[in-house]
Amino acid sequence: MRARALPAPAGRAPRPRLLPAVPLLTVAMLTLPVGAGLLGTALPAIGVMPALGRIEPGFGPLRDLLAWPGLGAAARLSVTTGLAATALALAVTVAILASWSETRAFGVIRRALAPLLSVPHAAAAFGLAFLIAPSGWAMRALSPWATGLERPPDWLVVQDPWGVALTAGLVAKEVPFLLLMSIAALGQTDARRAVTVARSLGHGREAGWLRAVFPRLYAQIRLPVYVVLAYSMTVVDVAAILGPNTPPTLSVQIVRWMNDPDLALRLRAAAGAVVQLALVAGALALWRAGEAAVASLGRAWVRSGRRGPRGRWPAALSLALAGVVAGAVLAGLGVLALWSVAAFWSFPDAAPEALTLRSWARHGPELLRLLATTGAIAGLAALAALLLAVGCLEAETRHGLRIGRGGLWLLYAPLLVPQVAFLPGLQAAFLATGTTPGLAAVTAAHLVFVFPYVFLSLGDPWRAWDARLATAARSLGAGAEGVLWRVRLPMLLGPLLTAFAVGVAVSVGQYLPTLLVGGGRVATVTTEAVALAAGGDRRAIGVHALAQTGAALLPFALALTLPRLVWRNRRGMQDA
Repeated sequence: MRARALPAPAGRAPRPRLLPAVPLLTVAMLTLPVGAGLLGTALPAIGVMPALGRIEPGFGPLRDLLAWPGLGAAARLSVTTGLAATALALAVTVAILASWSETRAFGVIRRALAPLLSVPHAAAAFGLAFLIAPSGWAMRALSPWATGLERPPDWLVVQDPWGVALTAGLVAKEVPFLLLMSIAALGQTDARRAVTVARSLGHGREAGWLRAVFPRLYAQIRLPVYVVLAYSMTVVDVAAILGPNTPPTLSVQIVRWMNDPDLALRLRAAAGAVVQLALVAGALALWRAGEAAVASLGRAWVRSGRRGPRGRWPAALSLALAGVVAGAVLAGLGVLALWSVAAFWSFPDAAPEALTLRSWARHGPELLRLLATTGAIAGLAALAALLLAVGCLEAETRHGLRIGRGGLWLLYAPLLVPQVAFLPGLQAAFLATGTTPGLAAVTAAHLVFVFPYVFLSLGDPWRAWDARLATAARSLGAGAEGVLWRVRLPMLLGPLLTAFAVGVAVSVGQYLPTLLVGGGRVATVTTEAVALAAGGDRRAIGVHALAQTGAALLPFALALTLPRLVWRNRRGMQDA
């Protein structure tokens, strides 16, 4: 039954009804940039680039790309690391959920998600590199009593040619994301009752969960898994830090061609972006075929009647995996913090000779400017995304709508389409329309990626809000706007701030949109930190990576603190 707003009081002009236009505006915001960007990339890929005097289509850029000797290795590296990272992240997530969901220990895991998710990918990659490199802290800690080495070993651990370090870094960051998406979807699977029934039939905890819950859960998180696969195959900043260089992944090489002073290489970059898009589509099709194969094996396992593994070792193993994932991120941040205040620190010493704030003082003025730019872009993008999400969800509530499968695909479109496939075209579209590269263009580009995460973060708390409160408010004379502004939004202050914090964290971590759409004129703490990777100054990298993490973590801290301050005299509202 559709809700209908009460008529405006006599003598007062009715308010303009802008709410129905918000979903249409959101659809345009999600589709137009991606569509225009893909078109702007496809034209140079077939040789059409009027800025270079190329107006005749042809296959020259594709032939030029195929002549590049590193294409096969770069494509293989993109596909193998993407598939391996996605499969491992999903396996770890499933193991944790199967053993620990609906337990007290799982509450600790849930509380750890916010800080882990807020760590930007680049900062986590730097931390892992400083941890596992031959001269990293792990080797320094082992050397005095285990290895006896006086110099770092000549091992290619970071930037190895097989992409093992890159895969490990992606897994460490994607497990928290998949856990968050899974926790949000578990409420739609009736997991507790399903596991209880399975265990009453003699199945162990993990086997019962895999049989009764996982098929329903995976149907809910299929699109987030696809997002992880597309992202892992096309990520640029993490691949530039942890991935190989000779050759790099295809996405990193495309960005190098885009930034080359030789403008003719942009045609090759566009052709590479089209190939990257085809690789992602092929990998998604391969993954979909793998889903069918796993489903067939699962049905055979169920029909066999075998009870599966028992004992405590599956729970211990999954807990160890969770500890490794969280420990890698947190220990990496600890090493970054240590390097940011380190004086002289020679190998194999486990700690620097002294601590100093000299690096912070040296980079402080520049860092403040970078943080101001980063904060302005992230704050505006997250606020705009939050307003659009509230408008869409309120329109959904008032008109009895529900986002369907097509809407979900539309929502995930900016995350499924590789950034390198449409951001170069979007940059060309901005230039063609006379839009000057700057804060406004970068903020608009960030909004495309921020909105899906904000909407997904706010959607479940919004729909779970007790509608009887709205009925009570309406019975007291409140209109639809009164219910929204005076009842629903105040009660959802915590989820609103959390969604805003998620949007800020996503924006802070955006590297490629800032680099390409900003045309090199907009510097943020993320772009500067990745640029420092080539220099090897660990103290400067530690300072910038910690500043980047702080910029993403601060909104989460405020989201946890402000509701308790605002509603300090209303205990029930603190938990709303």
